[in-house]
Amino acid sequence: MTEQKERKEEFRTTVDGIVVNRVYTPDDVSDSSKESSLPGEYPFVRHIMPSGYRGRLWTMRQYSGYATVEETNGRYKYLYKQGQTGFSVAFHLPTQMGYDSDHPMALAEIGKVGVAIDSLQDMEDLWDGIPLGEVSTSMTINATAAIMLAMYIVAAEKQGADISKLAGTVQNDLLKEYVSRNTYIYGPEASMRLTTDICSYCAEHLPRWNTISISGYHMREAGATAVQEAAFTLANGIAYVQAMIDRGMDVDSFAPRFSFFFVAFGNLLEEVAKFRAVRRAWAGIMKDRFGAKNPRSLMLRYHVQTGGSTLTKQQPMNNVVRVTVEALAAVLGGCQSLATCSYDEALALPTEESVQVSLRTQQIIAHESGVADTVDPLGGSYYVEWLTDKIEEGIHEYIARIDEMGGAPAAIQQGYIQREIRKSAYDHQKAVDSGEQVVVGINSYVTEEDPDVELLTIDENVADRQIARLRNLRETRDSEKVRSTLERIRQVARSDENLMPVFIEAVRVYATVGEIADALRDVFGEYQETGIGSTL
Repeated sequence: MTEQKERKEEFRTTVDGIVVNRVYTPDDVSDSSKESSLPGEYPFVRHIMPSGYRGRLWTMRQYSGYATVEETNGRYKYLYKQGQTGFSVAFHLPTQMGYDSDHPMALAEIGKVGVAIDSLQDMEDLWDGIPLGEVSTSMTINATAAIMLAMYIVAAEKQGADISKLAGTVQNDLLKEYVSRNTYIYGPEASMRLTTDICSYCAEHLPRWNTISISGYHMREAGATAVQEAAFTLANGIAYVQAMIDRGMDVDSFAPRFSFFFVAFGNLLEEVAKFRAVRRAWAGIMKDRFGAKNPRSLMLRYHVQTGGSTLTKQQPMNNVVRVTVEALAAVLGGCQSLATCSYDEALALPTEESVQVSLRTQQIIAHESGVADTVDPLGGSYYVEWLTDKIEEGIHEYIARIDEMGGAPAAIQQGYIQREIRKSAYDHQKAVDSGEQVVVGINSYVTEEDPDVELLTIDENVADRQIARLRNLRETRDSEKVRSTLERIRQVARSDENLMPVFIEAVRVYATVGEIADALRDVFGEYQETGIGSTL
């Protein structure tokens, strides 16, 4: 037969990704993959639950928050009526950085990329009419995660909820902040203290709460490859587990409540293989490295969000297709919860119409595509099994390198992880600029029309309203109680005590995010990065 000329000399999963052969056969599949366990069995490569989505669908958790609590509360109620099964809170940048809305650093950012939360009053009103004892909530917050969790606990108490039954997740992953996202306040040592304080407190008081969501999402969005995203995330996970053990806790007392957060990009089969590989790799790490005995300690449970950086402002309706492919990859890979981006997010915060489309994307996949009717439907594919093996091999190679450096914190200190990600980001952009990597509507199939999309706008009066609300709170609360609890925070921060109880005490008397963060700044200082390779 005449040899057919191929479109490219070499095919890869992505620019810096894995070289893909023309065809795969049983000879390409490792013995371990040929003898793959059933779903729900160690090492959980196929799924953490025996029945997959046949018993329960993934949680559909749209990431949302903007302007004031009133606007965001209205959006939450809208999504709830549309069939959303969990909430995911986007906080505005001042809250993430520990500034109140009337701080000079906050003025240009109030309500722009998330909801403004300054005090318990805001947290209470955010959830007005939504029973916190009956829903699952994810809070994407890191440097001030402990403060937000304290507010959520007290708000739930005031609703009459049983705190021991609260369900949800707080991101609480500071290591990745120094790598890719940069919403840190304090240095790594103080940040690890806050992270482990949350984990320790919740292990005792909030048994259904996921105490950390170890995040590869932001590293991938910053330019990491699929293998790097998986490897660097698990390396950070190893550091957190070790920190808890060093604190004197038994691994099985906290590990079952650790969760992860990954992105889904557009190379569907690579993403499916990535999710299968990280489950198997984490199970082995927890069993062999840390001696975990509880099967739940070995299960990698994770949330997925489709790739924000894959969205384009050119031809924005193309993003509906991109999000569908990415969401399908997350589901075929076996995620526990999923947030789908909206087609207009490259232009502005999403409108009600666009968030409905993104939620309907999940619902159509769940109920019409058939992919949720059997567990791990791509398991046994020669290519998927081979790619799962290759990605896991890459994960372990990176972790071995990071171990040689002294672990993830040391690798970050030396700038290694940052340099790897930046190189991958540079290579990807070069490939897009040259046309080697096709992005439809950007460097191929280009049209000249401006996008005709109705956009969400934020009322310019939001800042004035939020500041007035905050000032009224300060005038009406018990200032002496606030002062004394803030001093108590400084005292506890200088000790080895867990900070969570005193945070709860402080928010209960309406101390603000900025006031609590400043009390910690008085003790921990504020971290200033001086460049890659600087001392953390």
